[in-house]
Amino acid sequence: MPWRTSRSAPDRLRTPGRLAGFLKTASICVLIAGLLSPLTQATAAAAAPNDYCGGQCSDILPPGENGNATLAQILLNQAFGTQPDHAEDQLGPYANLAKGYSSLTDSKINTFFNDASFGVSSDQVASTEKPAGRSDVTIVRDKKAGVPHITGTTRYGTEFGAGYAAAEDRLWLMDVFRHVGRGQLTSFAGGAASNQGLEQEFYRNAPYSEADLQAQIDNAVAKNGARGQQALADANAYLAGINAYIDASDSGRYFPGEYVLTGHKDSVTNAGTIDHFKITDLVALGSVIGSLFGAGGGGEVNNAISLIAAQSKYGVEEGTKVWESFRERNDPEAVLTVHNGESFPYASKPDTAVGEALPDSGSVAIEPLVYDATGTGASQSATAASKTATATALSSARRGMSNALVVSGKYTASGHPIAVFGPQTGYFAPQLLMLQEIQGPGISARGASFAGLSMYVELGRGQDYSWSATTSGQDIIDTYAVELCQDDNHYLYHGTCTAMDKVEQTNSWKPTTADGTAAGSYTMRVWKTKYGPVEYRATVGGKKVAYTTLRSSYMHEADSIIGFQMLNDPDYVKGPADFQSAAQHINYTFNWFYADSQHTAYYNSGNNPVRASGVDAEFPVWGQAAYEWKNWDPTTNTADYTAASAHPNSVDQDYYISWNNKQAKDYTTAPWGDGSVHRGNLLEDRVKKLVAAGGVTRTKLVQAMADAALEDLRAEDVLPKLLKVINSSTVTDSTAAAAVSKLQAWVTAGAKRTETSAGSKKYADADAIRILDAWWPLLVKAEFQPGLGSDLYTAFSNNLPVDESPSAAHGPTGSHAGSSFQYGWWSYVDKDIRSVLGESVQGPLAEKYCGGGSLSSCRDTLISTLKTAAGTSASTVYPGDSLCSAGDQWCADSIVQRTLGGIKHYNISWQNRPTFQQVVEYTSHR
Repeated sequence: MPWRTSRSAPDRLRTPGRLAGFLKTASICVLIAGLLSPLTQATAAAAAPNDYCGGQCSDILPPGENGNATLAQILLNQAFGTQPDHAEDQLGPYANLAKGYSSLTDSKINTFFNDASFGVSSDQVASTEKPAGRSDVTIVRDKKAGVPHITGTTRYGTEFGAGYAAAEDRLWLMDVFRHVGRGQLTSFAGGAASNQGLEQEFYRNAPYSEADLQAQIDNAVAKNGARGQQALADANAYLAGINAYIDASDSGRYFPGEYVLTGHKDSVTNAGTIDHFKITDLVALGSVIGSLFGAGGGGEVNNAISLIAAQSKYGVEEGTKVWESFRERNDPEAVLTVHNGESFPYASKPDTAVGEALPDSGSVAIEPLVYDATGTGASQSATAASKTATATALSSARRGMSNALVVSGKYTASGHPIAVFGPQTGYFAPQLLMLQEIQGPGISARGASFAGLSMYVELGRGQDYSWSATTSGQDIIDTYAVELCQDDNHYLYHGTCTAMDKVEQTNSWKPTTADGTAAGSYTMRVWKTKYGPVEYRATVGGKKVAYTTLRSSYMHEADSIIGFQMLNDPDYVKGPADFQSAAQHINYTFNWFYADSQHTAYYNSGNNPVRASGVDAEFPVWGQAAYEWKNWDPTTNTADYTAASAHPNSVDQDYYISWNNKQAKDYTTAPWGDGSVHRGNLLEDRVKKLVAAGGVTRTKLVQAMADAALEDLRAEDVLPKLLKVINSSTVTDSTAAAAVSKLQAWVTAGAKRTETSAGSKKYADADAIRILDAWWPLLVKAEFQPGLGSDLYTAFSNNLPVDESPSAAHGPTGSHAGSSFQYGWWSYVDKDIRSVLGESVQGPLAEKYCGGGSLSSCRDTLISTLKTAAGTSASTVYPGDSLCSAGDQWCADSIVQRTLGGIKHYNISWQNRPTFQQVVEYTSHR
């Protein structure tokens, strides 16, 4: 009898009716595999390998480890809300920290987290299996969370077990996202508008052919010697494990029920196939993850449009000053991860820019992606989804999430470093990541991996060290203007008229039980140049051009496997220098953090191209030899990259914080908004205070994270200054005075968005929160649009959204996504209000905007908009959606595990924290 996947009669029944759109919410990527195979109960315990954490390593990953569900389990969940074992058991502890952190102690940490010690004690062994009957690998699952603990006596067997366990826990989802990576989601999972948008978003930037995917593997293996060969062998063993589980679950008929609901399998006859995975699937999966979380840059065309608007408004010289002040490339007030004053110049503004190819005003048009659409491929909802996908794909790397708090042992009670860190990867059912422990020759690690890529632990712990990452966002994507010749699909390359390459993917779909979207089809078409895919068309100085985007990790998605292999190797990582060396082999743009019992460390990864002298990375440049990356080879898309020492890095700084903020002095990141107020300040202020007091414990650091996770950034760091302007004279209007009183009381109480009590589903200070949510967009527009003019205000808003509150549909995961307050105009408002108040501002905006610089006029503007906000009903501020009724404030903020399969979960109270999170404090070292 398969564990968690009993094959009773309902498994073999056809589904009555239709499960309306359980796949339609798929709006981001998952790379993991999902079902569980037959296991046998065992009494023997897995022996714990060398573990130097002393029981002080913990982790959590909601909603649960089990992403598998048979057809019967899906039907029961949809009808009665029942859950498969271990599908939801980490969701409650994760959610409960929001109200439980204030009374936290070290002994209570694992009430809200899992024990992340190596191995499983004998009384906690839930099951043991030898996958496919192999004698060289054992998978033990623990009782509490069902995490697979994979132990192999051979390297092949170890990786075979990792693949088998991944397929037990995420098979359907891994299948979904290998199709996303190839631009084939709608043909596989259905034509829902969200599926259309998802495949379009990724295909536009990574239109790889099968040959392209294979070439990446060949190149990664060839250039990495013995480690490259080992990675290839590991990947093949991992694939063999996945495919062995597919065969077992197919013949045993306990495969994921989604295959039946989408028409790939017949529940009565078992007709149909689940295709085996192949090695190029891993690259397709990796391209999705890299694009989502590790590809900083882009947005140069939008930058050029806003610069042109600024120059049109103010003239070239003053307009450029205004633009630069809003861009905040290197704002002196920005919170930094490396805060010791060390400078790491990158992508700085050149004294005199060369090669710029700014478009003629009004000439820019987005390159079409979809052609020959029929049926629901041409519907209004399809068009809207396509527009959103295009905007996301072409935006300036607004994808960064995740946070880290790391404190040196000099400032802890034990004398050992402490870290609380993890990635914010959104909330999904099943989750994008999966937990696992892998022990075998050359591998010793536990943590989270994007399954389907889980041959190694990607974020987690080794024997005596832990590591994690946050998205960094430095610019590794440039935009080139290629001059057209002959027709719209030929361009000049080094003086020769050269044909663009046409790449196409045609998809069609029909209604299924899972997705009732009517039949439709379309073709996605991308034109590729040596400088990358075409994203826009325009004219420059009257000449017709195509704007292309070139990413340094393009055609190199497979390369980072070597860095992860190193991080899992106990014989390689023995200290901070080894950790930094491993991170240098990862070409995704991440901030990497490390802690062992003696040291902490940080390294910023990514292939940062060496640009031609005088090229400004903020804007498009001509596709000409003089402006190419240094020693760039278009055949392999390789170039010279900045030295490792030029990347922000550090060992044993007093503390590190990161919430996708600026890495270091003079290190320009691609996203806008690294100014005086950033959500990184929420961590900086709390950790700095802890370090100043000394005696930091795991409890105190978790509390700092959890406290920041409930904070409204606008209320903590900007609202007091707004109220200072309003209270510069007595407020006589009764409506305004009442609103001011509520807002001030909220600030005094801590400015948090938190329930009155656990499970109340009502916010304390609810009215103040409603007022600020309504007020913020009104006050920003009233403060800045009169001075900037509507065109420039709109252009700047396209560069940086005005707001990112918890209830807004924002970021890569839309509404109900948890991650909030990363992108918004908080720094602009802060700097402008302080300037109007006459306070000192480093790196001020080029002009004063609120009330034209007059304190009394600014006050009038704020009071007028505040009165409007105070009178705006909750049902207007929180209009409701498929989950929440209009006016339900708590629900509007709440976090939803977005269904990427057939199992649904309850929504939880808002927290702004990592999805996967570790709490670690090592007691000793090898």
